[in-house]
Amino acid sequence: MINVTIWNEFVHENKDAAVKAVYPNGIHTALSQGIQHDDFNIRTATLDEPEHGLTEETLNQTDVLIWWGHVAHDRVSDEVVARVKQRVLDGMGLIVLHSGHFSKPFKALMGTSCDLKWREAEEQEIIWNVNPSHPIAEGIGEKIILDHEEMYGEFFDIPTPDEIVFISNFEGGEVFRSGCTFRRGRGKIFYFRPGHETHPTYFHPGVLKVIANGVRWACPAPGEKLQFGHAPQPVREFAKGSAV
Repeated sequence: MINVTIWNEFVHENKDAAVKAVYPNGIHTALSQGIQHDDFNIRTATLDEPEHGLTEETLNQTDVLIWWGHVAHDRVSDEVVARVKQRVLDGMGLIVLHSGHFSKPFKALMGTSCDLKWREAEEQEIIWNVNPSHPIAEGIGEKIILDHEEMYGEFFDIPTPDEIVFISNFEGGEVFRSGCTFRRGRGKIFYFRPGHETHPTYFHPGVLKVIANGVRWACPAPGEKLQFGHAPQPVREFAKGSAV
């Protein structure tokens, strides 16, 4: 059984009628229902819960953390950020979705600004599977087509990924490294671009399959599961702009 915690700000859905119309019970609920599998034990957490729902106890029981954030990055406690970062270094998997590239945990683990080019418009996105033998790409086929999405484009200020699994192109001609993996300490990280809050992206079966595949890939092997803060050997820190 893989223990998955899905974290979502849950801000847009409570303040924006257009977002609430798409995700009436929150993005975290749509993700939880969309990736529900027999081998997943899923819990959800949101910004306004005590400790943002990410207590030490919760993280100790989490194999893979999924993170969706957008407008409230600065409201995330530095204490919780440090806790998440250390847990990843200790072996917890992390999946970062859409605007989570600007989240404090992701930036702390990357050591870069994670800035990018963007355009909030309804454009077709084609997500090309450029690494079909990768476990995250299993069963995806050549591409995923999203009729309406926000554009993210290069340059994307991240360290050189360990692997690029997906590359997207948009109607305006931009391209983007839309599915990248990284290893930090003992943890595996997967960044996946799709998921603008006004579009029903997290109901798309291809997108949900990628995320579920990512959970299985990022989950530590049974013998690698570690208790929070007790890695058996020192972990390396990564300087700004460095690759693993």
